[in-house]
Amino acid sequence: MKLAFAEPKLPRRGVVAVPVMAGGKLGPSAAALDKLASGAIARAVKAAAYKGNRGTFLAVHAPAGLTQASVLLLGVGKVDESDEAKRLAIGAALTKAALALDAAEVTLMVDALDKAPVKASTAAAQIAHGARLRAYRFDKYRTRERENDGSKPKSKPKLAKLTFMVAGAAAARRAYGPLAKVADAVDFARDLVSEPGNVVYPETLAAACRKLTKLGVKVEVLGESRMAKLGMGALLGVGQGSARESQLVVMQWQGGRQGTKPVAFVGKGVTFDTGGISIKPAAGMDAMKWDMGGAGAVIGLMHALAGRKAKANVVGVVGLVENMPSGKAQRPGDIVTSMSGQTIEVLNTDAEGRLVLADAMWYAQDRFQPKAMVDLATLTGAIMVALGMEYGGLYANDDDLAEKLAAAGGATGEKLWRMPLDEAYDRQLDGGPADVKNIGGGRWGGSITAAQFLQRFTNKTPWAHLDIAGVAWNERDKEPIAKGASGFGVRLLDRFVHDTYEGK
Repeated sequence: MKLAFAEPKLPRRGVVAVPVMAGGKLGPSAAALDKLASGAIARAVKAAAYKGNRGTFLAVHAPAGLTQASVLLLGVGKVDESDEAKRLAIGAALTKAALALDAAEVTLMVDALDKAPVKASTAAAQIAHGARLRAYRFDKYRTRERENDGSKPKSKPKLAKLTFMVAGAAAARRAYGPLAKVADAVDFARDLVSEPGNVVYPETLAAACRKLTKLGVKVEVLGESRMAKLGMGALLGVGQGSARESQLVVMQWQGGRQGTKPVAFVGKGVTFDTGGISIKPAAGMDAMKWDMGGAGAVIGLMHALAGRKAKANVVGVVGLVENMPSGKAQRPGDIVTSMSGQTIEVLNTDAEGRLVLADAMWYAQDRFQPKAMVDLATLTGAIMVALGMEYGGLYANDDDLAEKLAAAGGATGEKLWRMPLDEAYDRQLDGGPADVKNIGGGRWGGSITAAQFLQRFTNKTPWAHLDIAGVAWNERDKEPIAKGASGFGVRLLDRFVHDTYEGK
């Protein structure tokens, strides 16, 4: 889909979209069209009792007095309450409406509205960003489309172009430039997470990371022999039951001042998780192709930073394994030695992500001595019990780091909720024949004890852990992201890097 920005000029044909505010109040462009149509638009709003709520739309087809095929009324809600996340939702609604109309081209008139908190050009760029994010589809394996009820084949959506008419089109185009790079990165991450396990596995995911070299990212891939020499017994133990070789990928973006310590991001990359010997139930196991969602987010983040030439030094480390049962698989009760030297009793082989992260995090902080370290992982079902599928869980040993991550999440709509760390939970991991157990002592607080386990491998580096098990995959549309792989974390962490480290 092509996006374009132009100075305001009423298009002579096709579908034109115009803002409608809360209470069904027509914006300036809608009012101008209504005058040309002898009040037909106002009458349609009244007849449909259309309220102009944000994210809703109403199509008026072939209005008398106009040459346009349709006028699309796009709800923007209360203008003075708008923020970036809400403007993304408006853009998503625009794409959704265009697809519902089966339109090939749509032009949105972006009005300069009273009480708007940002310039119209800024709003246009952010609305365009939301429209672009909502347009993503993973349909490479579909040979044909079907109606929602499966009744008959249909053609794939044909939306080819969205044009945003706004005063200050050049400024809008400039503002959208870096957002387009971030959208590219989100799509890249969503593609990786959407692929089935027979397509994306450690070697092929490492190959996908190597593609980032074209953007200027330095990429290193460590195989099992290198990891064994480094003492990564925790990570290697997880993958030993698979025929696929485990990998550790190190990505470096040097956009900041030379010699400045980087910030590090570490991702769990279990490309398929059967649970190992502690095998999962068959129902729903197909979803475990996205157990590499944390690694996907880190890879997408590096794509975004390099794409927009971020002025910061950033390291991304992803541990890539496949957790499979076999005659060589890790057993419950096995004891492994991590890169840190700490020994781990593996009581449940389905609590494997923390083992991967233990070595990947230690490697990142030991080699790069980062200013801060953030890990992302689809780590526990327990976080979904606590927060559902709306927020990611945030754990941190540093209040300032936690606050900045939460702020970035609020700005982008990728929301985080801080959870506790406490010695009482940590004590559950003690006891037994090794230094630490890989699960807590009971059913409750599983996401917290998992975070406590990870904290033992941070070596006092300022650190945050994002448990994204509930938000890496959307079971339903959540504006601006449609159902499916969400790419959660890419936009959040890109904003975090921008606001916290660039130019500093």
